[in-house]
Amino acid sequence: MTFPAPIPTSRRAIIHMAIPIILANAAVPLLGLVDTAVIGHSDNAAAVGAIALGSLIFSFVYWGFGFLRMGTSGFTAQAAGAGDHTEVRSAFIRALLLGIAIGLVLVIAQYPVGALAFWLLDGSVAVEQSAQDYMAIRIWGAPATLGTYAIIGTLIGLGQTRGLLWLQLLLNGINLLLDVFFVIVLDWSVRGIALGTLIAEWICFILGGAMLFAFFRSTSPSPDNFFFWKKILQRAAIINTLKTNTDIMWRTLFLLTGFGWFTNQSAQFGDTILAANHILLQFISFSAFFLDGFAFALESLVGKTIGGRNRPLFDRAIISSTQIAAICALGLTICMFIFGSALINALNPLIAIQQEAQHYLVYAAVYVLLSFAAFQLDGIFIGATRGRDMRDASLFSLLIFVAAAWLLVPVAGNQGLWIAFIMYVIARALCLGIYFPRLRKSID
Repeated sequence: MTFPAPIPTSRRAIIHMAIPIILANAAVPLLGLVDTAVIGHSDNAAAVGAIALGSLIFSFVYWGFGFLRMGTSGFTAQAAGAGDHTEVRSAFIRALLLGIAIGLVLVIAQYPVGALAFWLLDGSVAVEQSAQDYMAIRIWGAPATLGTYAIIGTLIGLGQTRGLLWLQLLLNGINLLLDVFFVIVLDWSVRGIALGTLIAEWICFILGGAMLFAFFRSTSPSPDNFFFWKKILQRAAIINTLKTNTDIMWRTLFLLTGFGWFTNQSAQFGDTILAANHILLQFISFSAFFLDGFAFALESLVGKTIGGRNRPLFDRAIISSTQIAAICALGLTICMFIFGSALINALNPLIAIQQEAQHYLVYAAVYVLLSFAAFQLDGIFIGATRGRDMRDASLFSLLIFVAAAWLLVPVAGNQGLWIAFIMYVIARALCLGIYFPRLRKSID
């Protein structure tokens, strides 16, 4: 790869970029499934509950720091598009240092973080005790996990999506082997699961870093001057990195609040509808694996075209990627209509829940069909590092969703909630779309 690297904007090239991301995304839930499957052999319900509770805590915390991945991909892609070798490496080191620093803070603050988490989440005494053991071990992997976010963001920004897939497969493969050894062979139960995940996270971080440094060495025109610390620690660059990442963090929290609001409102209709809506949300989450793949690829393409100041190529990349994403969304929607009822029945044996989920399946399908626009615009604005626009659009769309739910739920119940939820994903696209002409115009 040379800088500025050729920017592939054909539909075939975008699909080739997206497929490894889709596979890597689909592999993410396997980490939790592996832990659950292995610990299930212990015949200890409290241990299974502890893994579920502990994994939920780490998923929530790490999701909040997803800006380390998103911000890094945009800065990296723009530097690559401009042919700036040094800035590509500098952007990575800034994100890496920030991720490790946040991870160390989490390690230091593990007791108050744990106390808050267990105060918010209810579990039996046995489950919480085991979950605390799990957290006390796995928290030491926070610097590695958040450092890996910087590695992943850099790989996506450079368009090296196969590296992302190999990292995810490495993490899951090592975790599986260690889980089997620690739990089934040594009978270390929850502590074994936590230790296996911890070791896998550090190995993934070390090997991922080594892979990325080797890539930098192979593409650097001046390997003797590999890092310019004056540029890495440049005040303006650090402030811009922190500002953009803070805005993206708020965007993520607003998005999380929107989905939390939907779940909270669902709970008001009783356990049956709550369970039915939860099943349908799994369909939406599954569709996100695919749509995120094209959005991640677009992050790299948009960043590179902005770095290269190439508006025609910027337009071509967006058009090609959006066409593919729209076709993918349509295919996913058709699959939901064809296989949705069978999948609902497979996921839950209770007739009442099956009937409710099947009744509202059409709304989840419409949501998926229309959601590709929001995913695409997210990819565009992440690649452009327009964190403030993303933050504001996320807040405005959340307010629209809450207002729509407040008006529709009393009148139409769960149907009104789903309509408001569909309006939410439309609002996410429209609110970002308002800023798009200004973004496009800024590319000379």
